[in-house]
Amino acid sequence: MCRRSNGKRAGAESSGERGACGSGWPGRPVDTGWLIARWAAVVAALNRAMELGYVANPAAWKLRALADDVDDSGETAVFLDPAQRKAIIATASPFAALFFRGLELTGARPKELSVALVADFNGQTLRLAHRKGRPAKLRTRHVVLGAEGLEFFKRQADEKEPGAYLLTEDGQTPWRRHIWAREMRAAIAKHNEDAKGKNRVSPGASAYSFRHARISELLQVYHVDPLTVAAQTGTSLVMIERAYLRFIPSALQEKLAALEI
Repeated sequence: MCRRSNGKRAGAESSGERGACGSGWPGRPVDTGWLIARWAAVVAALNRAMELGYVANPAAWKLRALADDVDDSGETAVFLDPAQRKAIIATASPFAALFFRGLELTGARPKELSVALVADFNGQTLRLAHRKGRPAKLRTRHVVLGAEGLEFFKRQADEKEPGAYLLTEDGQTPWRRHIWAREMRAAIAKHNEDAKGKNRVSPGASAYSFRHARISELLQVYHVDPLTVAAQTGTSLVMIERAYLRFIPSALQEKLAALEI
């Protein structure tokens, strides 16, 4: 039984003297530090079980979010497979569909793509920029686009002035966070009206999920090396190694095997 130093039961304390024990029983005070310590242990155990493949469906955990890849609400991005991304784009409003497609083709952060100008697209690459660090510094990169990406952005830049936004909410207004979030929720809800089972899209998915999917697939499906992925998506090699370390050695072994005589 948990007691205070004066010998009285912890449950007998006044409401202003919460603290020592945290049993969780009705009528007894709860020590938040006690709960937090045990919650962290549970989370650590679940993460370890996932890494060791002890979960019922290991395939569901193959693609993990990068440590610095969180959406605008602070939640880790939900992974969307190709079919889910296609479904969201198909049910989204016309302007939102273009914005989501642009995210899918570049792996950009929504904020980056929302302010990209026609002048940022040179016909081969797309210049993207974001601020990071303390103090925040502007970091720019030039994303190399595939054939589909080139065609897509050529259409968005066609007959627009260099200073115009490539993608907008309504033809003029640059995308704002609450608007793309609203459009994403609406597209998911519309798709889920008729979708069943695995075809349904998690309501927790966000516009950031398109970036997460791009990074994940560049590494694990298309086997692009981590250094190139980091440079193209504006994240760090350290963050990629933390999330995808178990995939990197096998890819390196395959390359070394090809060099053996």
